[in-house]
Order: sequence, then C-alpha cells, then structure tokens
Amino acid sequence: MPLDTLSTYSQTLLRQDGRRWNEVRRFTASISTQPSSDGSSLLTMGNTMVLCTVTGPREGRGQRDNNNAIIETELNVAAFAQMDRRKRSRLDKRVQELQTTISHAFQSHLFTHLYPRSAISISLHVLSLDGALLVACLNAASLALVDAGIPMPSILAAISSGNITSPDESSLKPEPLLDLNNAEELELPFLSLATVAGQQGEEDKVSVLIMESRVAIGGSNAKVESMLATAVDGCKQVRKIMEDVIRKHGAKVMQSRH
Repeated sequence: MPLDTLSTYSQTLLRQDGRRWNEVRRFTASISTQPSSDGSSLLTMGNTMVLCTVTGPREGRGQRDNNNAIIETELNVAAFAQMDRRKRSRLDKRVQELQTTISHAFQSHLFTHLYPRSAISISLHVLSLDGALLVACLNAASLALVDAGIPMPSILAAISSGNITSPDESSLKPEPLLDLNNAEELELPFLSLATVAGQQGEEDKVSVLIMESRVAIGGSNAKVESMLATAVDGCKQVRKIMEDVIRKHGAKVMQSRH
C-alpha cells in the first residue's frame, strides 16, 4: 500500500519517519571491524546495514592489467535482510549490476596505477536492507579501502535523492527528498549519486550517477535538476561524517601506540 507521501508532506512538510526533505537518516560507521582482512568497515544508514572487507592489493590470478590493479567486487544480500526473506544469488541481475557499478566506480577513483598486475577485492555483505542499497555499499567500501591504506584522491561519498510526484504534475513544483528509505523508493522516482571532493576552489565531481526509476526530463518542473542538486549537497554531509569517523579511528590508534 503506498504511503501517500504527497498528501502528508504537503500538510506537515515532514516525511513519514519525521525527517525534513534535506535530512539524512541516522548514519553510523566504524572501521577495522575485521582484523583478519586488510581493511574493513561496518556502516548503517537508518535500518540499512552493510559489512565490507577489502583484500589486497595482491598478485592476481590469470591475465591481469600490466599497468593497473583490477578491482573485483562481490556482493551478498542476506536472506534475512528484507521482510520477504528472498535470497539473492550471485546470478541475480540486480546483484551483478551493483557489482559492476561498484567495481567501475573504484577502478577510476583509486590510484590503481601504483599496483600493476595485481587485484583488490571488495566483499560486501548486506545484513539489513531498508533502501539505499547501492549508496550504502559505496560508502562502506570507501571506508574499508581507506582502512586498507589504498591511496585515493578523496573519500567517495554517496547518497540517494528522490522527488515527490502527483498525477497532475503541472500543479506541483519540484519537491526533492534526500536519503530515501525502502518505502519511499517504492513510491517515488529516485536516483543514486556519488561524488568525489574537488581540489581547493573546485566543485565536487560526480563519480557515479544511476537513475533508479523513470522520471520526466526537462519541462518547467526541472525534477532531475533538483534531485541532482539535492544529492550533491547530501554527499557533502555524508563525506563530513565519514571523515569524522576516520579521524576518530586515527586518534584512537595513535593513543594506543603511545
């Protein structure tokens, strides 16, 4: 049954979970959660929880790129992660699409030229899912790669953004929403976006942009433009939180050494 977000939001300017349009869900993260791996992280965004481990760089098997490292991604969604308890196999089309997107995102983001003829493996385990699957996986992988010491220009931060629609779209101005949960994703058109922080004086650069559902492009409403602008600002919020997590972990490590 749809949430009827349009009618409730227009009256209260609050979403079903009490958030305003530009507020992210409760975001918590920790790194070095799996000492046996080269890098690891545990991230939660609302009720979505992802565990990530990174292995490598290590010598790859078979034919490898002589100039760059190859990024390999494996995604597992637990059967108990969703209400329907449907297990997604490795051959699931959605899982394969996510794996390819994550691999391509970090293939171009990391300094892979420093590790020729090698492989870096990213293993993602979704323990709970309440929307923003790709976003949570990208953020968890970014933290785990930092923990593994893989050099990169900046933290890759991701967020989702949606837009409230109505049958009579001409009577409604664009109303973007940030960080959608599962119920909102089922009802509203949305996209997933990841950005990389630009150099001093430069704007952030979009690294990943996936349109998760159909939406009209152009016209007076400019829905896509408002969704993109909201998502770019949201990535800055997420990046700041992730940087704080890394700083706190670094401070704890330095204290333990002293």
